[in-house]
Amino acid sequence: MPADPETIQTKAARIRLLLFDVDGVLTDGKILVHPDGSESKRFDIRDGTGLVWAHRAGLMTGLISGRASACTTHRAAQLGIPIVHQSAVAKAETYEQILREHHLRDEEVAFMGDDLLDLPVLARVGLSAAPADGAPAVRERVDWVSGSRGGDGAVRELIELVLQAQHRWDEVVSAYVAEGQR
Repeated sequence: MPADPETIQTKAARIRLLLFDVDGVLTDGKILVHPDGSESKRFDIRDGTGLVWAHRAGLMTGLISGRASACTTHRAAQLGIPIVHQSAVAKAETYEQILREHHLRDEEVAFMGDDLLDLPVLARVGLSAAPADGAPAVRERVDWVSGSRGGDGAVRELIELVLQAQHRWDEVVSAYVAEGQR
């Protein structure tokens, strides 16, 4: 059951790493398979912009996906996402590895997932989140549910929430205002 706004703000203020599932979170969950066997996915540009803001604010970002995809690898490289784990069927094990490698505690991590495969990680992190169209069993068990669907701004909403809770949002906005005044 989603937490109250005050609890969300407290949890978001502690976040150092933003982790995301890919299919159904950064994308709408649909995969186009082309005749040559290659595939394509749609990523929301606003989510990408939010990830850039997170990096500029000093937050780490990462992806944990149950599927391996060249599209995911390419998009992560475009956005400078340093932590990318694909073919992670046992996401809890991958999550443990990430914690060890980056010297983090559960309460310092936010994770957005949309399906049952994500529940083991969602149960552990300091701030758990789901897109508006996540599976009902996931939405019922996370701290926060985005107003947007996966692949349609849900990631950016979570990033804005964390930046606001950490009093970094005004810095992001001010940088763009200052740029317009040059």
